[in-house]
Amino acid sequence: MKKIFLILFFIASALELVFLAMWPQAHVATKPLIVLSLMGYYWFGTERQSGMMLAALFFGWLGDVLLLWNDFFIFGLVAFLIGHLLYIIVYRQYRFAEPTKSFLGTQKARYAFPILLLGTGLVTILFPKLGDLKVPVLVYATVLTSMSLFALFRYGQTSDKSFFLVMGGALLFMVSDSLLAVNKFLSPFEFSGIAIMTTYCAAQYLIVEGLLQHPQQR
Repeated sequence: MKKIFLILFFIASALELVFLAMWPQAHVATKPLIVLSLMGYYWFGTERQSGMMLAALFFGWLGDVLLLWNDFFIFGLVAFLIGHLLYIIVYRQYRFAEPTKSFLGTQKARYAFPILLLGTGLVTILFPKLGDLKVPVLVYATVLTSMSLFALFRYGQTSDKSFFLVMGGALLFMVSDSLLAVNKFLSPFEFSGIAIMTTYCAAQYLIVEGLLQHPQQR
């Protein structure tokens, strides 16, 4: 069943991109299937499922559905915000009780700086364009950036494979949301939907796969 749901995820993701390129109205049928298939992949991929992880994916799915309509943008933002908060909790669940290695203080600052720069830099650029959404977007950007930092700080507290997969997923989440924000608030660009969904699908998959790769026991 695990492989079946993974295949369904790749089919749903591919169809989503095809529909966005050729028949945008049809992507309402495929977008909700992306995270649903990942939920199945996660459920059958481990014997020790985390309720928090399932909840994080659920709110990701809810955000996907709500963002299908512009009128529900703020509600979709809130759903993803909750999902990111839950990911932070999940990252703490999927780590060793005692780290095998860790970043030094200077290393933490060095690796965290680009993440902080991306999270704060884009908001600074977009801030004059946000209107009534200034506070919600600022809060969301803070939580999204924190989610990526918590992924970074799993270093040495899980296997290298799990760390790099989750870290890559967290960074791609930031890229995807940055593209969405630029397209919505700053300057719409060609093939924005494809770029946003490609990075988003990859982000969600890498986070799920990375957590499944976390050793249950050291």
